[in-house]
Amino acid sequence: MSMQPWGAPQPQPYGNGQAAMRAAHSDRERAVDVLKAAYAEGRLSADEYGARFEGVQRAKTYGELAYLVSDLPVGPAVLPMAAMPMMARPVYAPRTRTNPLAVTSLVLGLLCLPTFGFFGIPAVVTGHLAKNQLPRTGEDGDGMATAGLVLGWLSVGGWALLLLLAVVS
Repeated sequence: MSMQPWGAPQPQPYGNGQAAMRAAHSDRERAVDVLKAAYAEGRLSADEYGARFEGVQRAKTYGELAYLVSDLPVGPAVLPMAAMPMMARPVYAPRTRTNPLAVTSLVLGLLCLPTFGFFGIPAVVTGHLAKNQLPRTGEDGDGMATAGLVLGWLSVGGWALLLLLAVVS
């Protein structure tokens, strides 16, 4: 990275001068048009569109704009294709969110282990709620919800077994 006269680092994602050129408002508008078209065609989810839109508004160079639309078909290209070889184009992949109920289920399930405590039923409830939400929201956390369910049911089963043994004796 080279430094600009006022001290801010200047990113050069593609190693050429054009990618480091400052983007104008009209360049951002073209990038937003590409994002709108991709969203309308179903190529982007609402969350991806929102994240990329914010990135376009913060972008200062052609290279940053090109990065945000690099995996989308573009009409008027933000950066000429000759300046950006196909193998050098990064693919923008936003991180998916983890379902909070799945995390809660796993934590409650893990709390059942040392205490053999009363966290089994809440772990089962939050695990089932998370399993119902995951297909609708597209979030991550299926494994966490499953682990929380298993640990929760083991705790509930252990309590049931203790209660049964207490009644029998």
